Amino acid sequence: MKIAVDFDGTIVEHRYPAIGEEKLFAFETLKQLQKQGHQLLLWTFRAGKELDEAVEYCKEKGLEFYSVNKSYPEEVFDESKISRKIDADVFIDDRNIGGFPGWSEIWQMLNSEDYDDKEFKELSQMPSNNLSVAQKIKNMFK
Repeated sequence: MKIAVDFDGTIVEHRYPAIGEEKLFAFETLKQLQKQGHQLLLWTFRAGKELDEAVEYCKEKGLEFYSVNKSYPEEVFDESKISRKIDADVFIDDRNIGGFPGWSEIWQMLNSEDYDDKEFKELSQMPSNNLSVAQKIKNMFK
């Protein structure tokens, strides 16, 4: 599946043009989705220097995208021939109706048939500021 992911407000807290704090479970979830064979496309308002900084930040965290602001790496944007909207099966963005649900909820949505584990569901629904809960969920991704 091709999954388009926003940066500001989704992978990190919204502090544009600066890079905000990492959202809880963002990188763990995205790396696990890649391990499952999904293609991740970074889909962000950022351009130029700010885009380069975001891409580098993700690389430093061990995450590289299939493409950045493109449907595929070789795509050359020409508004007379193609739409600005990228080709993806799923879009993960803080501007969704209802807001950003959090990475544990996203994980459950994308893996609902694989994770009927009662303990996982209970843990992922607890407040994310509970560090023991956060550590237990992180360990489930290892």
